[in-house]
Amino acid sequence: MNYLVVRFLYKHKALDQLVEGKADVLIDGGKLWPEHLKKELISVAQLEAAARKQGFGALSEVDQCILEPGGTLSFIGKKPDADVLRHKELLDRIDRLKDELALLRSNRPPSVA
Repeated sequence: MNYLVVRFLYKHKALDQLVEGKADVLIDGGKLWPEHLKKELISVAQLEAAARKQGFGALSEVDQCILEPGGTLSFIGKKPDADVLRHKELLDRIDRLKDELALLRSNRPPSVA
């Protein structure tokens, strides 16, 4: 029976959309849409929990969240800007230099007086 229903809905997109519903954007451009959450009966706490399950520490890390027709929440993270990436790269280089310096100091021969 399920096979027949799925095949029928596949051929009738409008009816499928009526049954399944449309995707709803809950966060867009990092901005939370409370009226969409209310319409979908989703609390901010539930949204935060779903974001944590997908690896986000907080909703502030999310650029976009979409409630898919099947009920799945899709999260897209914010991309760091060029300054943040450059800062991280510089910190990584400093850490590598610090490690190399420590290695050189540990391999130094004793000084002769």
